Amino acid sequence: MSSPAVVLSLTAGIAGGFQVAVMARFGERIGTIEAFAFAACVTAVVGAGVLLVARQSWSGYAAAARQPVWLWTGGVLGALIVLSITFAGARIGTTGTVALLITGNLAAALTIDRFGWFGLEKIGLHWYRIVGIVLLAAGAALALRK
Repeated sequence: MSSPAVVLSLTAGIAGGFQVAVMARFGERIGTIEAFAFAACVTAVVGAGVLLVARQSWSGYAAAARQPVWLWTGGVLGALIVLSITFAGARIGTTGTVALLITGNLAAALTIDRFGWFGLEKIGLHWYRIVGIVLLAAGAALALRK
């Protein structure tokens, strides 16, 4: 197991909770689409800065442009996530939004692992994984209750 990967993943999870709340409030103030678009610009600037500092070059953009277009969907999916949390957070709350987001994430991850989609290693579908997803879905449903 990679400790930096675990720490970074946990940190991202915590940041995601804050992001839902912040984007929900931002969307309420200036509009969902406007908040999403501005956040995308900020993300692009931060990403470009990290690339430049880490690699001392912009060549990563050229390398990405040479990859199959289907790999670019990572950016589209990221945009869908930010747009969705900006809209949903203000309507169903941070907990409900995060609970559903995590449930969807794990259901998709379970399917991707099971079938080895995108060239990833196949990982068996065990009963305890299914039970975990079902329990998480139940928790998400409970989190939506007011």
